[in-house]
Amino acid sequence: MSENTGMSSCCLSGALHEGKPAGRVDTIGGLQTYVAEPKDGSKTKTVVIISDAFGWEFNNIRLLADEYARAGFYTYVPDFHEGDSIPISLLQNIEPPSKKQEQLSIAEKAANAAVVPTTLGPWLVKHHQGVSKPLIDGFINTLRMTPGTNKIGAVGFCWGGRYAILQAHGKTEGSVGGVDAAFAAHPSLVAVPEDLDPVSKPLSLALGTKDSYLNEETRGKFIDLLSKKTEVEHEIRLYEDQVHGFALRSDWSSEKDKEAMDEATRQGIEWMSKYLN
Repeated sequence: MSENTGMSSCCLSGALHEGKPAGRVDTIGGLQTYVAEPKDGSKTKTVVIISDAFGWEFNNIRLLADEYARAGFYTYVPDFHEGDSIPISLLQNIEPPSKKQEQLSIAEKAANAAVVPTTLGPWLVKHHQGVSKPLIDGFINTLRMTPGTNKIGAVGFCWGGRYAILQAHGKTEGSVGGVDAAFAAHPSLVAVPEDLDPVSKPLSLALGTKDSYLNEETRGKFIDLLSKKTEVEHEIRLYEDQVHGFALRSDWSSEKDKEAMDEATRQGIEWMSKYLN
């Protein structure tokens, strides 16, 4: 029986990080794309970051792309939502960061949760797999044909985390898409076992122990399924007390949360460094 991990109000919560992205915007494969280049400009190690529902213009994800570029990766953040990402303004309006959540009344929490079906639900219907996966596959294929590009990795968060996993299925004959390695943090909407069984490329996962829907049972299924794939390099790291979105939208005023986010960033960079060389 297939089981899908869901999406909750946590998918629309978190903190906006300060800082000025250092990259540029270009049009690649027909999509607006944020590009962060490594110091040497080499495309030998390429990373495609697949965003969460807040999209390619979210400051946090551009700052993260800059981190990957500083680590030596030619990094792309495409607009796979084609101008229809969830507005950044809802980052605070729908549900505040974890610290503030603890101060909300039951009525306030219920009011926040009620917004999710009317905001996220229709958005997910519009950006379903039949629409989004071909865009991602096509972008990967465009990069494969770009001079200087060698190995490609996919890095995904929340909504984008599942698509990073799908890219780890690899490229089959006659198809497009497929990467050489993938990293996914707090992926959502993952179909178990259908999305994990075909994984054939190195896959690293970062999961929080207090993720609102990736509960202990679901995490256990992830671990069990991947442990059987002895022919595929993989890892799952659990982050104690971290909620959904921690690897991209952690509250920097919390030292523990910032440390977890920084560690997840290192996890992704180290994985890519190992398998894109």
